[in-house]
Amino acid sequence: MPRNVIVAQSGGPSPVINSSLQGVIEGCQAYPETFGTIYAAWHGIEGVLKEELLNLSVQEREEVKLLRYTPAAGAIGTCRYKLKEKNAADFQRVIEVFKAHDIGYFFYTGGNDSMDTAYKVAKLAREQGLELIATGVPKTIDNDVGDAEFKLVDHTPGYGSTARYWAYVVQNAEEENRGSSPADPVLVLQAMGRKIGYIPAAARLADPEREFPMQIYMAESGLTLEQLGENVVRQLGKDGRCIVVISEGFEVGEIGAVKDAFGHTAFGASQMTVAQVVTNYLNTLKFPVPGKARCQVPGTDQRSAAIYASEVDIEEAYRVGWHAVEIARKEGNGWMATILRGRGGSYAPVYEKVPLEAVANSERTFPKEWISKDGIDVTDEFVRYARPLIGEGWPAVPLERGLQRFTRFKKVFAEKRLAEYVPQAYREK
Repeated sequence: MPRNVIVAQSGGPSPVINSSLQGVIEGCQAYPETFGTIYAAWHGIEGVLKEELLNLSVQEREEVKLLRYTPAAGAIGTCRYKLKEKNAADFQRVIEVFKAHDIGYFFYTGGNDSMDTAYKVAKLAREQGLELIATGVPKTIDNDVGDAEFKLVDHTPGYGSTARYWAYVVQNAEEENRGSSPADPVLVLQAMGRKIGYIPAAARLADPEREFPMQIYMAESGLTLEQLGENVVRQLGKDGRCIVVISEGFEVGEIGAVKDAFGHTAFGASQMTVAQVVTNYLNTLKFPVPGKARCQVPGTDQRSAAIYASEVDIEEAYRVGWHAVEIARKEGNGWMATILRGRGGSYAPVYEKVPLEAVANSERTFPKEWISKDGIDVTDEFVRYARPLIGEGWPAVPLERGLQRFTRFKKVFAEKRLAEYVPQAYREK
């Protein structure tokens, strides 16, 4: 007998998260003898707790197809709600909802914290005799899931698109800075990624020949604000202008940091930005050229701009979602689908699996050997790693009356079978 499915998303969105969702939906639909009704938990695990289950099986096929070019998480929602060990009632509620709706398969899309949640839910289900197969689908623009040796995960869907975004943003910034440098010789650009350097590093993809007067500052560089200032002044003396790409996690002192439910600093919600602190500091220095520093802080468009998505990333996100279905069908409980890199001269993705517990709460940092000796650039080895992920062409985002046409599911929810429940974290506020 087929068992029903819940697919959910967690954490920050990505430009290709819905391509993975499409892969899961169509993968399950390909095996009707195994998978029954497919539900989406509305806004992630919070949707499970509140028994808000969007019926994906009744959606129009064309709307499912549009997921390929629909960015961010508007289709089914995401959340930053963390199931905590101390909140046993939340875990129990998840199991009760699964039982009430005959859920036999749980696909959870997210990063390391999400894989930890999937692992804990799978373990509890086993302990309570529920035949549940939990499978992880990787997602994070930060590329920080996995291991330092890249043996568990080569890269995560979402990173290639955000890397492409930054390659193009820096190309545009180079034109801006070259033209306006008599008045604005320094342009500071702040990149997402918390304290993990993969996103700011992607700025180098805009200029692999190193012709731009650009400096890249990742949190891992260990440099100080004062050293940054000295480097910028030196660059101004040489080239008359400078583009500074800086990680939002670069250490500049107190910025009024705000934490999310997972304990991560939400830099976009904090009182000050790192770029503004750096810009203010630079403007206290004596430049060897006229003009001042100014800054630009891209926001959530880094993870939600459909037109910047990488076609390579879109396709890999889809295939890893479908692969997660194959893992659930053939291998059973407790795995995450993963992407590795095939051996040989040309880039080729390989789809594999890793135990959920191996990636739960993992955090991969940027390799020190990929940081230049002076700490303000990345090596050619990083460029060779990242370049294939951004692809070659523009994504074929469909238009309707001149506007992007994204997926819009009908709000058809499963009938609630349990009493109302207030998630425990709500009660703590």
